[in-house]
Formats: sequence, C-alpha cells, structure tokens
Amino acid sequence: MSFYAKLLLLACPLAAAIGVLAACGNSTKVQAKNPGDASSITDSSTVSAGVVKVGRKDLQRTMTISSELVPFQETDVYAKEAGYVKTLNVDYGSHVEANQVMATLEIPELQLQLKEDDAAIKNAEAQIPHAQDELNRMEAQQKVLQLQYDRLNGVSQSKPGLVAQQEVDDAQGRALASSAQVEAAKSNLQSAESVLAAAQAKRERDQALYDYSKITAPFAGVVTQRFANLGTLMQAGTSSSTGAIPLVRLSQDDLFRLVIPVPESYVHYIHIGDPVNVNVPSLNRSFPGKVTRFSVDVREDTRTMHTEVDVLNPQRLLLPGLYAEASLTLEKRDNAVAVPLQALDQTNGKTTVDVVDASNKIEVRPIVTGIQTPTDAEVVSGLQEGDQVVVSDRSSLKAGEMVKPKMVDLIQYKSTEGDQ
Repeated sequence: MSFYAKLLLLACPLAAAIGVLAACGNSTKVQAKNPGDASSITDSSTVSAGVVKVGRKDLQRTMTISSELVPFQETDVYAKEAGYVKTLNVDYGSHVEANQVMATLEIPELQLQLKEDDAAIKNAEAQIPHAQDELNRMEAQQKVLQLQYDRLNGVSQSKPGLVAQQEVDDAQGRALASSAQVEAAKSNLQSAESVLAAAQAKRERDQALYDYSKITAPFAGVVTQRFANLGTLMQAGTSSSTGAIPLVRLSQDDLFRLVIPVPESYVHYIHIGDPVNVNVPSLNRSFPGKVTRFSVDVREDTRTMHTEVDVLNPQRLLLPGLYAEASLTLEKRDNAVAVPLQALDQTNGKTTVDVVDASNKIEVRPIVTGIQTPTDAEVVSGLQEGDQVVVSDRSSLKAGEMVKPKMVDLIQYKSTEGDQ
C-alpha cells in the first residue's frame, strides 16, 4: 500500500470523530435553555407599547384674558368755593388718607361773613332775656287783675247789690286785657328765639362754606397729577364753567379693577365671587383677584360681557396702566379619573383609547370624557383607575395584538417627541 493510501485511511476516522464532537456540542447548547423560562420563548417580533396607568387627579379648565389694570376709583378734585391757594400739602406721587387736607384756600369774603354772623347771633341772644322778662311781668300783672275780678265777681254773686256791676265789669275788662298782653309777650319771645335760630343756621351755613376752603381727599390714594400752584385762583367746581380747574387728580392705589371681556360662549361659567389668578408679566408676579361685578347683557358688536375683577394691592406694587393676564376657572373636578390627552383617539365623533389588558393584548375601548385641560382629560365612563392605556404611537397597533407594555414617564416622553 502506498503512503498516500495509508494517510487517507487515517484521515477518515479523524474527520468522523470531529463531526460527532461538533454534533454533541450543538446538542449541549439547546439543552442549556430552560423550557420553563418565559423569556426564552418570547417572540423577538413582539411590539413594545408605551403605557401609563389611569389615575386620579384634580382637574380644572381655565380661560386667560389680557387686559389693563385701572384704579378702582380715580377723580379730579375741585374746590367747592372760589379762593386762592394759600397752602399746598401734596404733589406728584403723594400718598394721602381719606379726609386728609391737601390744600387750603384763602377766602376773605367768607371770613368777614362769619364775623357778621357772630354779631347777629350775639344780638339775637340778647333779645331773648328781655322778651322773657317782659313775659314774666305781663303774667304777674295778669294774675293780679284776674284775682281782683274773681273777688268782685264772687261778692257780687254771694251778696247782690253790695258791689256795683260796673265795678265788676271793669275788673273783668282789665283781666282780659292783661291776658292779651301775656299772649303778645309770648309771641315776642318766640320771635326773638326764631331770630336767634335763623342767625345760628346762617352761621352754620357760612361755616360749612368756609370749611370748603380746606380741600380734602375723598378717599385714600395717590396724587397722579397736580394742576394748581400756590396763589392759583381756584374757581368753584360746582357749575359748568370752563374756567374751573381741578387741584389734583387722585387715584386709589390699594385696590385695582381689571376689566375683561368674557366671550359669549363662556358667560354661563362666570359667577360673582369666583377666584381669579392675575398675572402681571412686567412684574413677574401673580396676584389673587375675585370676580366682583359684571354686566347683565352681552354686547352686540363684540359678543362679550363686561366683567370686572377686583385685585387688592396692599403693598402698592401694582401701577395704573399695567397689562395683566386674568385666568378664570371655568370648570373644576376634584379627584377625577383622568388620562393624558395623547392617549385619546377621536374618530367619527367617538373617543377611544387603546388599553393593554391582563394578557398584554390591545383592546380598543370607547370612553366618555368630561372636562379637558392642556394635558389631561376627565374620564366619565369606560376606564377604571389602574387600567393601562397606550400613549405611544398607535398607528401600527391593532385590536387583539400582543404587545410588550413599557411604563412611560410623560415628561421625558414629551421631551423625546420634541427632539424628534
């Protein structure tokens, strides 16, 4: 036998042995898998679905309208009586309290009138004691004459003929005349008292007019404009005369009002006392407000309702003219069953969600929703707390399809969507 024939005989058993060993090696790898392990039989083609669990939260639907802050009260303060500005106690930006004196006018005519009134009162007061004395004298005289008549008349009645009837009649006449004088004295006294009362009333009237020489603040606020200087002649602002100028313009600064036009479709949600969040972008702050008043009709040209929100300003941070954003709560649900908006599908007027059931299969479930916020929707029926709803892309998912649910952090999920 040749050398090559011997070599071939030796190579064949060796190749067969190597084949057997290879076959044994493959058999060992297959048997290493655990048939009871579910992960070992999971189909690599199973689709992953991002899900969230249905929970409960407080929901509210709001509406935001921008408007301009205006003082709750603002007025031009005029003089009630004409006069020259003698003292001026305020200027631009001065804060005043209610009834604080802002300026004093010099009115010489009224000062003289008050002196005349004092003299008239003094004279009238002096007349009253004189009239009272005269009345007392007449009453005493009338009493004596009446007694004389009563005595003579009594004697004439008890002993006829003892006293002449003429004498009785004369006594009666004197008594009646004395009574008339008493009534006249009473009238004189009442007249003197009336004169005194009239003089005192005139004095009070003139004093009231003179008190208007002190121009006071009708309410607490800040002076936003000043129109007069020392020595300025202030005309009385009680007539339509164009010559009358105000002393200052006063604005209430501890309370502001925000006038907002509420669209017609939201009118029925607005109620007196509703809380309002007022955000002022220029101050980067928010202030609590409250719906205090609104008109009872909707304007035909704008289809809006005039609504006013009162905003307290105890720290004087707000200023007239600042723009603010008023956020009104239209609807509110506490502890409501809610799902993210990205879980909803709207088709043919019906709302559905994809639910991953206990078998990890897709179930298309119709639901009824309530109020919606920018991120969530209230579920009135169709879902229960703890259900898993799909929030990832659902375009390729079908009802009954097996999926691999994966809990999703919505904040991170939104960020990822934005990057894409």
